[in-house]
Amino acid sequence: MGKIIKYILLDIIKNKIVIAYTIFLLAITLSVFSLEDNSQKGMLTLLNLVLFIVPLVSIIFSTIYIYNSSEYIELLISQPIQRKSIWLSIFVGLSSALTLAFLLGVGLPLLLFEQSAVSFMMTAMGVFISIIFVVLAMLASVTTRDKAKGIGITILLWIYFSLLFDGLILFLLFQFADYPLEKPMVGVSMLNPLDLGRILILLKMDISALMGYTGAIFKDFFGTKTGMALSVTVMFLWVLLPLLYSLRKFKHKDL
Repeated sequence: MGKIIKYILLDIIKNKIVIAYTIFLLAITLSVFSLEDNSQKGMLTLLNLVLFIVPLVSIIFSTIYIYNSSEYIELLISQPIQRKSIWLSIFVGLSSALTLAFLLGVGLPLLLFEQSAVSFMMTAMGVFISIIFVVLAMLASVTTRDKAKGIGITILLWIYFSLLFDGLILFLLFQFADYPLEKPMVGVSMLNPLDLGRILILLKMDISALMGYTGAIFKDFFGTKTGMALSVTVMFLWVLLPLLYSLRKFKHKDL
């Protein structure tokens, strides 16, 4: 398993797309801190980067990589190697490479220019988001053998989590404006890792007052040790559950 992880990791690190992705993140992060006098404005700009660009690249690159490696995966399956080891090796290789790219592009400059709780939270959420969308890409790619269909599924997943989910929540809030939905929104926010990450970062930036009464409720819940522990647990579940389901499908898939 270690040899497979090493091969996949080295193969991805040398990939031009990953190198360009790392340089792009680094250039954007450095330019944000160079152009913005107010560090908080710079952090908000980086927040949008983390919530839109990072999941998009993670899910699409991972999907394409798995489909392009189908012959290599079939070769490994023909060897006396458990399918579980193969699939977990792909997961570790992909998530490690994309996490490393994020840490070099965003995490390292953040910790150099802005050593604060916000920086650590944004770095942690960026790592979680990278890994979660790698797992979603693996689930989509193992669901169908059609490459075009698989890429289409991943794009739809990104659109749903990045754009549609918030639109649906706003629609429900408007439709049921007469009901106290603020507290249920705490639970609903956990159904989207991007929303959960956004809330945790905004609360660390101490601008929850701009979110009104809902922001006060979020702060009362997520600002506590229990709320933080539950949030981290939910993020881990977003990694674990899709990974286990994709692993189950991979074990029984007819290649």
